Amino acid sequence: MSLENKVAYITGGTKGIGFGIAKSLISAGLKVAISGRKATDLEKAKTELASDNLLAIVSDVRNFADEQNAVNQIVNKFGKLDIVIANAGIGKFAPIDQLSLEDWNDMIDTNLTGVFHTLKASVEQLKANKGHYISISSLAGTNFFAGGAGYNASKFGVVGFTQAAMLDLREYDVKTTTIMPGSVTSHFNDHVPNDADGWKIKPEDIGQIVVDLLKLNPNVLPSKIEVRPTKTK
Repeated sequence: MSLENKVAYITGGTKGIGFGIAKSLISAGLKVAISGRKATDLEKAKTELASDNLLAIVSDVRNFADEQNAVNQIVNKFGKLDIVIANAGIGKFAPIDQLSLEDWNDMIDTNLTGVFHTLKASVEQLKANKGHYISISSLAGTNFFAGGAGYNASKFGVVGFTQAAMLDLREYDVKTTTIMPGSVTSHFNDHVPNDADGWKIKPEDIGQIVVDLLKLNPNVLPSKIEVRPTKTK
């Protein structure tokens, strides 16, 4: 499938996986919009990506109106929207008896409700253009672990939401996929990437998976993709 003249939107596109996907899609010739909560992070990402086919938008996926505005900006600039990648996410880890209400709500609102907001705001564009919706979940969406109750709940939810949406949207020729990475070199949970991360998946690796996914025959739909590092440390 040709990616020429395709328009993609990536939430949480200023760092980590989202930035890696943006970089890969721009290299593949797509027009790309990225969003994030902080204007300073967006300006830094714009400088690093250095593309005339890039739009940077301040948007908080927890707010549906923000995502509506983001989609409107994309359509106004590029004329349409073909591909949506719901990547924005956070992680707060603590045993359940110590997990705060604030951290629980922030994870559910960002990781799960945010994914819904992004699709809800863009679904008519995706239907009109026979597009592709991709959510970035995690192996934590199928593998639970101690201290991860809130994060597990949000990512299990993303997997269930995306798979059900796939069944709803396939009749409109809209493809829907969730990608579930394991350990990735990124700034997730305030981590600073360093030499010790060499064994991990790189954000650009997820970007390449997205490019390959978008190039598949229209009759082929990988609805759920699990991705692991080859080795563990």
